[in-house]
Amino acid sequence: MGLRNNVRMFGSGESAILFAHGYGCDQTMWRHVAPAFEHMHRVILFDHVGAGGSDLAAWNPAKYQSLHGYAEDVVEIGSSLGLRDAIFVGHSVSAMIGILAAKMAPGMFTKLVLVGPSPRYINDGEYFGGFEATEIDRLMALSEEDFRDWSIQVASLAIGNPERSELVEELAASFCRADPAIARHFAHVTFSSDNRRDLEAVPAKVLILQCSNDAIAPEVVGRYVQARIAGSDFVRLRATGHCPNLSAPEETISAIRAWLDSERAVNA
Repeated sequence: MGLRNNVRMFGSGESAILFAHGYGCDQTMWRHVAPAFEHMHRVILFDHVGAGGSDLAAWNPAKYQSLHGYAEDVVEIGSSLGLRDAIFVGHSVSAMIGILAAKMAPGMFTKLVLVGPSPRYINDGEYFGGFEATEIDRLMALSEEDFRDWSIQVASLAIGNPERSELVEELAASFCRADPAIARHFAHVTFSSDNRRDLEAVPAKVLILQCSNDAIAPEVVGRYVQARIAGSDFVRLRATGHCPNLSAPEETISAIRAWLDSERAVNA
């Protein structure tokens, strides 16, 4: 698992906190956030198969045809490290991966921090996910025609801060470092996923971090997640866009730390 997912660990403390990156990214997207927790936690970073320094030979389209394949990897990482009562911090698509992993291995992750979660990106009847199916079809078609142009468009949409061109360039470059075939496959799996039923009976305490003006996972989606995960907490960040770990790391750190402190106080 260590080589397959390029697992890295640092820090100290009895509890472990695992950070999972979103689509098109790798563990470096947590570089401004994760170190803030190393004095009280064992910090674990990894790359989903197909991203960053992961073993590309381990990628299998059959296994990763749904988010469950990625969740199985998270559980295997946790098992190999002997994780119990750990904290899972998942950005974007990894928010749902974290929920699936918590259900696969109850007790492994008892606190979930979901950053910009969306159980379904496509509108469905009264459910508003943010995109029409035709919009996703056009996006996927563009990824086949011009992967670089597609990367720039999606990165711009995700960052949501037009004045932060350096962040758009960084995210687009991250997309382009990935194998295009694997990246397109993961994009299709991500945008076509429907994990609404998985929000029921989540065996963990949950914090939802919602950005302002998030075009990928709008606030109505975050509120939907909150309403369906019993006892979950919701924090609306001042940060705009979909990637507060890049655009507003200090606010992201403060929100996570405050919630963890409150949970410790409740359980003291």
